[in-house]
Amino acid sequence: MAASVDPLVVGRVIGDVVDMFVPTVSVSVYFGSKHVTNGCDIKPSIAITPPKLTISGHSDELYTLVMTDPDAPSPSEPSMREWVHWIVVDIPGGTNPNRGKEILPYVGPRPPVGIHRYILVLFRQKSPLGLVDQPPCRANFNTRFFAAHLDLGLPVATVYFNSQKEPATKRR
Repeated sequence: MAASVDPLVVGRVIGDVVDMFVPTVSVSVYFGSKHVTNGCDIKPSIAITPPKLTISGHSDELYTLVMTDPDAPSPSEPSMREWVHWIVVDIPGGTNPNRGKEILPYVGPRPPVGIHRYILVLFRQKSPLGLVDQPPCRANFNTRFFAAHLDLGLPVATVYFNSQKEPATKRR
């Protein structure tokens, strides 16, 4: 099932994070009951824990998932582009990231200023990856270089959401 890449072009996901690709796998992402669609708004408070994510595909295929923020620390000055939030490899098709190997533990959105894009990128692996080194730090990650280093090719699916700092709750 091919999805349109138009929202990814408009949202500058294609260009800032990944190159043009043709989606060939469907991925469904939920934070609680909130379905993630390209460009939707997700409050950081509902994204504290990893999203529920289901990948289509066959169980004999393996996938790598990367979640990244290309707008860190600020969309107008993304000097830490990209800040990586989550990496899972060896995810069997037709399942979810819980069945894969978590390389970098999930950290939810914490945008300090402005509206940030959080991008979930899915790659089909050519073979099991097994042991993958954790990035030395989360800042200045590069999804393209990571994919090239592991010979993952172009993405097979991508979805992104927007998030911004929530107002502080008033204390009594």
